[in-house]
Amino acid sequence: MMKSYWMQSDGVNAQIDMRDVEQPKPGPDQVLIRVKAAGLNRGEFILGHGLHKAGTAKQIGMEASGEVVACGSAVKEFKVGDRVMGRCPGAFAEYVLVSERETMHAPQALTWEQAAALPLTSLVVFDMLVLQGHIKAGEWVLIPGITSGVGVTALSMAKALGAKVIGTSGSEEKLEQLRGLGLDLGICTRNPDFHDAVMKATDGKGVDLVINAVGGSMFAECIRSLAFEGRLATVGYVDEVYKAEIDIEALHAKRLTLFGVSNKLRTAEQRAASMPAFKKQILPLVDAGKIVPKVYKTLPFEDLLEAKAMMDGNRHLGKIVLAGTP
Repeated sequence: MMKSYWMQSDGVNAQIDMRDVEQPKPGPDQVLIRVKAAGLNRGEFILGHGLHKAGTAKQIGMEASGEVVACGSAVKEFKVGDRVMGRCPGAFAEYVLVSERETMHAPQALTWEQAAALPLTSLVVFDMLVLQGHIKAGEWVLIPGITSGVGVTALSMAKALGAKVIGTSGSEEKLEQLRGLGLDLGICTRNPDFHDAVMKATDGKGVDLVINAVGGSMFAECIRSLAFEGRLATVGYVDEVYKAEIDIEALHAKRLTLFGVSNKLRTAEQRAASMPAFKKQILPLVDAGKIVPKVYKTLPFEDLLEAKAMMDGNRHLGKIVLAGTP
């Protein structure tokens, strides 16, 4: 038996509890890891994201680091005792299954906590910046609400890829800390009123890519702030504003590209398709110390509800991590 966190939803409210369940056994293409740490991701807890069906309960947690304790019969790249990390459902548990194609060797330079903060968020950011965002060295990236886990990861990866970054936050103190990580311009605001400062910083051209994890309240101002052939990534809506007006004239004249970043409707094959490119382009930057996952705080395994409250209160800068069981 093992301990595992579950979430029950009625479509409006959700209840989280710890349960004793059977320890899973790996299928042919899976590895079983003893969880050393697991990263929190805000989207999993937002019912509007649709990751939980009303009236059902499911194991929660989406990314983890740990030690391999068993391998399926078809697994070739990993062995018992390996330090690994990966995207995986049910990560808030003592043990979790990870498909081989979603498993990565954890860089030796990273702690368990840093490794747990990397897989899901970094792959999402890789999708936004590289696969769909086509970022180039010297281009400008705008990240409203930059102090979130996605925001800080996007800052780190964008800078490692040679881009320049503008971020907004209601906390000048947090922006000052991010300047130490390479933030080119921090705008202290929680409102959609950053267009003028963005245009001034970019010599009137606007930004090439926007990472919008805030939601509909920022959408129109993001469109205004885009340059010719700019790209806008929508990755979340923590403001719970799901609709926004689109300036069709700007979309047309500036040849803009709008795209979404979500794994909700993707197959396992589609989710894993970007892994080889991520391993080739991003993991070497992690090994070289050019990308360092920023962990705000690690809480004990039994304190998931406290960790979630910390995230809901926006008190963090970077990722909140849940430790494995002692």
